Amino acid sequence: MFNMRRRDLITLLGGAAAAWPLVARAQRAAGRIWRLGVLSPAAPPDPLVEAIRQRLRELGYIEGRNIVFEYRWAEGKLDRLTDLARDLVGSKVDVITTLSTPAALAARNATTTIPIVFTAVGDPVGSGVVPSLARPGGNATGTSLFATELSGKRLEVLREIVPDISRVAMFWNDTNPSMVLRAQETQAAATKLGVIVQSIGVHDLIAFDGAFAAIETSRADALLTLVDPFTLEHRKRIVDFAAQRHVPAIYEAREFVAAGGLVTGQASLPASDAPPNTWTRYSRVRSLPIFRSNSPSSLSC
Repeated sequence: MFNMRRRDLITLLGGAAAAWPLVARAQRAAGRIWRLGVLSPAAPPDPLVEAIRQRLRELGYIEGRNIVFEYRWAEGKLDRLTDLARDLVGSKVDVITTLSTPAALAARNATTTIPIVFTAVGDPVGSGVVPSLARPGGNATGTSLFATELSGKRLEVLREIVPDISRVAMFWNDTNPSMVLRAQETQAAATKLGVIVQSIGVHDLIAFDGAFAAIETSRADALLTLVDPFTLEHRKRIVDFAAQRHVPAIYEAREFVAAGGLVTGQASLPASDAPPNTWTRYSRVRSLPIFRSNSPSSLSC
């Protein structure tokens, strides 16, 4: 476990909680330049990355003066994250900040010594990023969205909205480890509720048409969409499909409702075009013990 006290970490974002270790004032005055590695599955610009930069500026870490950012963008190609993480380790950064479960896992696999601060991770324990929320151990810490724990609850809400549903199409990115856990939790909840869940995995634009066709063929009564960077990016396409087919749908992020969706019940993941301060309203997250949070938690419904 890298040695940091609670006050040695900056909570950059109220709920999202990406962080940077504060060093002793004497060290900072000595003129050391810190190197922060940023590993993202997305493409620039990213609102969370800009929020990190903005908060660090407020705390006296000025890019080019006493801090240098090393960016690695997967640009939607998750299979690139492993090599990008290794590249960051090779560049000898002081800390690595990751966005999303796949990025956090890639960083953990790449180094056991460089401190890792992860955010936007649905289930850190279930996905293997850390062994425990209470005692994360090792060289990684960050936040939990409780996404897996709430998977069954979303299905219950959908059942309350449409009491006579018997078959629900679950639309999700089947290449994201965190999504696999949520899908399993949803399937378990469906069994208890007596509902059949049809798993529709999609991870690229080519698969969309086939996925939509499968939903129509199965005559699903409702649609449940699990949200990660990929499905969030293409939310309008998913929402429009449900609206055009008059299929009741529930989503994990309020951005889907803003795009015309019916209802949501989960943390709100800001879209690529959202302003940096959107992240200060990031809801329903749990920080691991090493962090503090400046914003109240809530459930967006």
